[in-house]
Amino acid sequence: MRTAPATARRGAAPPRPAPAAARPRAPRPPGGRRRGRPPPARRRRRPPAAPPAPAGARAPGTRPAAPAGRGSARRAAARLPWQLRDAWDRPLTAYYVILGASLLITVLGLVMVYSASMIQALRYGLPSTFYFRKQLLAVAIGGVLLLAAARMPVRLHRALAYPLLLGAVFLMVLVQVPGIGQTVNGNTNWISVGGPFQLQPSEFGKLALALWGADLLARKNARKLLTQWKHLLVPLVPVAVLLLGLIMLGGDMGTSMVLTAVLFGMLWLAGAPTRLFAAVLGAAGVLAALFVATSPNRMGRLHCIAATSPGAHDQCWQAVHGIYALASGGWFGTGLGASVEKWGELPEPHTDFIFAVTGEELGLAGTLSVLALFAALGYAGIRVAGRTEDPFVRFAAGGVTTWVTVQAVINIGAVLGLLPIAGVPLPLFSYGGSALLPTMYAIGLLICFARSEPAARAALAARGHTPLTGAVRRTMRRYARRRPSGER
Repeated sequence: MRTAPATARRGAAPPRPAPAAARPRAPRPPGGRRRGRPPPARRRRRPPAAPPAPAGARAPGTRPAAPAGRGSARRAAARLPWQLRDAWDRPLTAYYVILGASLLITVLGLVMVYSASMIQALRYGLPSTFYFRKQLLAVAIGGVLLLAAARMPVRLHRALAYPLLLGAVFLMVLVQVPGIGQTVNGNTNWISVGGPFQLQPSEFGKLALALWGADLLARKNARKLLTQWKHLLVPLVPVAVLLLGLIMLGGDMGTSMVLTAVLFGMLWLAGAPTRLFAAVLGAAGVLAALFVATSPNRMGRLHCIAATSPGAHDQCWQAVHGIYALASGGWFGTGLGASVEKWGELPEPHTDFIFAVTGEELGLAGTLSVLALFAALGYAGIRVAGRTEDPFVRFAAGGVTTWVTVQAVINIGAVLGLLPIAGVPLPLFSYGGSALLPTMYAIGLLICFARSEPAARAALAARGHTPLTGAVRRTMRRYARRRPSGER
């Protein structure tokens, strides 16, 4: 009987494989790897490891991590500055800020005009809503001008510069004609247009100088002429002096100050040398001091700065009672319509000193809100002037922003007792249609410039419509979906 080999016996260990050197290798094909084996996987080279970052450092382009806190309040507070910065850097931010701030100032001004003027109207035997209705009509007309200016192309604004300047000069000359010009509070700067309506041409002179001066400087900038001082000053300064002379013939020192500020703001944006700028500023200061020194009325107003008593002949009555109104307002005011100073104690409560009545009725909270709105409007105007590449837009936006902010500072500074009483209204807030109409057109001009930025145009084109039109369309779609059940 044959026995099985040792490898086949039960429980025997399997034979060991031959060493690698003893194995027969498959022949390598002439063009590559051995048959029957997959290609070897290629190893990817890893990038060299970055050196460890120092403690407290963060990668470029990333936001800092929120501090470790127990709640989400600290994380939200840490993210808030970055969210505000991102929101401010959006293309349409200046558009919304200018539109929103100007509308809020105008609406709040309407409320305060009604509250501050009702007693004044009743004293003259007029209805309590007399001044409010006139201001509401001016706001309606100014709103049409604002929308028209916001929708007009920039080249059309430039085309209107010369006609507007000629019209303003003609009306300001007409004011000095005996029998046509009207005198109000010692200043001959008005023209009667029928009934209770009067027109102050010097208010339109501010808009004319801003538009015409911007067009002039833009054309000279295109020809590389602004580096020469004679092209920088002529004919801009002579035309501004002509406007100032016509205004000073009527005795309106406040409007002259605002017009001078507009001129200097445009010269600054045009890159006037420091020596030239200082020389023109010094000449303007000497002329202003001469005009003040030769007028007892202006000298009296200068003495009323920081006054605490009305004086021997009550020459500081208005300034002191403006401080009384602000002091009695407290934190949140006495209530809308509850002012005491407007009952005959404070002269001009609805025009030059409406900010004092606002402080008395709405308190510190109301006055700070008004200041914040004007600060936002001014900062948005500076942003429009700084980001544009069009010289005309830069000069015009700078001139309009200087006009609105300087006039607000002069008015509020006079109410606070920090500046002499100049007799200029608070823009968009005080009573007066002659001041409101050109100011609202100027605000529409800023909105037009904000919409004309390349990034803003791209954002509006991506939406396909303006924000107001989009809201109307969404509302119409919402009502279209709610059809009655029986309608087909």
